Amino acid sequence: MTMSLRRPVWALHVLVVGLALHNLVMSQLYRAGMHGAALSVVAAWKDVLLLGSLVALLVAYGRVPRPSSLVDWLALAFAGFVVLYAVIPQSVLGGGATHRGVLYALRHDLLPVEAHFLGRGLRLTTAERSSVCRTVLATAAGVAAVGILDVYLVSLGWWRQSAGWFSAQLGLVYNGLSGLPENFVFNEGGGVIYRRLTSTFLSPLATSYLLLVALFFVPLRRRRWAPPLAALLFVALLLTHTRAALLGLVVGLLVLAALRRSAFPLVLAVGVVVIGFAFVKVYGHVAPRAHFTRAELKIQEDNARLHPETSNDATSANESSTSEHFRSFRDGARSAIHHPWGFGLGNAGVTAARTHVTIEAGESTYTELAVETGVLGSLVFVAWSLALFARVRRVAWLAAALAAVLFVGLQTDVIGIPWVAVVVWALAGSVVAAGARGARAGAPVTSLRQE
Repeated sequence: MTMSLRRPVWALHVLVVGLALHNLVMSQLYRAGMHGAALSVVAAWKDVLLLGSLVALLVAYGRVPRPSSLVDWLALAFAGFVVLYAVIPQSVLGGGATHRGVLYALRHDLLPVEAHFLGRGLRLTTAERSSVCRTVLATAAGVAAVGILDVYLVSLGWWRQSAGWFSAQLGLVYNGLSGLPENFVFNEGGGVIYRRLTSTFLSPLATSYLLLVALFFVPLRRRRWAPPLAALLFVALLLTHTRAALLGLVVGLLVLAALRRSAFPLVLAVGVVVIGFAFVKVYGHVAPRAHFTRAELKIQEDNARLHPETSNDATSANESSTSEHFRSFRDGARSAIHHPWGFGLGNAGVTAARTHVTIEAGESTYTELAVETGVLGSLVFVAWSLALFARVRRVAWLAAALAAVLFVGLQTDVIGIPWVAVVVWALAGSVVAAGARGARAGAPVTSLRQE
């Protein structure tokens, strides 16, 4: 089979680029006057393309391919938990999700499974996989460059005019920054705020995780253009002021050092720790300054009175954002322990926030899955993730990227970032498929390295 509608390798390239641009395009369409159902239909392009690609592969094969490894069976088992908890009535589980929330959560939870089987079904050749990697790097370079230009040249006031997309279209209520997510800026206290790089994702977190993943795709010592590209991505990552991504980069580099039995990634990890700590400490001296409006400042002062114990020092364990992440993880874990059978889909994270129901767990991928699909469902996801890591470990750069993503999943809903879910799980699925073919043919999995 060649690259065609029946074997849509092109769709993976479209998803890599399109998912990186999605939020920016949707927000500007909203700003141009497209609202409600019309914009929701346009925004569904990614779901239609992904599902359409899977259907095209089924048609091409003429049958449903049989799972060929423990990884595939665990992926299907996790998908089974998700579907089961989507159809069990909320009243039985004690949840309060709406039908719309269940559908949102179903799409959210199944995304890595769909991406995995897309990668499995495409059966990428080495040349095709290298082409996808180049698309990833070109996309990341564009996101980094646009983000750096935006954070220094575009005012926060201009972005406040796009806040309606978050509130009216997505249903996300943010009060502290005139409708924009509060993490658009770093608040140092005293009414002084600093822009964070948000780029086309309109989110410092999502942007930082794209950059985190892409850094492992850079063939640092094999191409002349690689060091300047890595420097661009790393500078943009620093400007997102996302400490979890920096820690994830360190974890991934340590995994890379162990898998390759090389000291070079270890040296890079030490450099990331030193530079990252220093940059976070002096962020106020390099980041562009902005200001709260009077109404925003009043809200910030009220919040400060409610949480007087928090710090504005980004390197402190008691910093407000860090404290919030710890508190969110603790509360989600407590909900899962006290309600181990789960509340059903739609009762966690952004999905619950968008549908205005009680958020039983937030932010952490694992606690969110535990309250939606039960502790057992979350453990199946963890088992699938570990089995997937074991299968791709000989493709060291991809295994390191997967390890970094799974690490940041402790404090972030990482599968809720479609770009990350599609890129990482689709490429991992392609490695699983190639490994299965290689095992049958007697070829080593190490032949799957990035060229």
